[in-house]
Amino acid sequence: NQLDHKTQFTQSNLFEVTATDLNSWGKADKWLIDPPREGAMEICKAMLDLPSTALPKRIVYVSCNPKTLARDAAILTHELNYTLSKAGIINMFPHTSHIESIAVFDRLG
Repeated sequence: NQLDHKTQFTQSNLFEVTATDLNSWGKADKWLIDPPREGAMEICKAMLDLPSTALPKRIVYVSCNPKTLARDAAILTHELNYTLSKAGIINMFPHTSHIESIAVFDRLG
């Protein structure tokens, strides 16, 4: 599909991410975040230390824990000027109480 020059994948420990790390990866228009059950609090905090021009226009956040997704969504929407554009759930584990939540956040302005 000839998109390899437009795509970058970075694996990182989300519990130790800093604004310096985010800057070192370079600017991206879109991020896909799929944290463990504990959520992406550290990446949200690190984003607070970035200039607004370094933030992605869109974040797709995949979560197996609706509580931490809600917590991190509060930071994204109230402190980082994102709006929740779309959200949904997928029953990846039938006959259990576990679901995958997917939320799309778009940056305002």
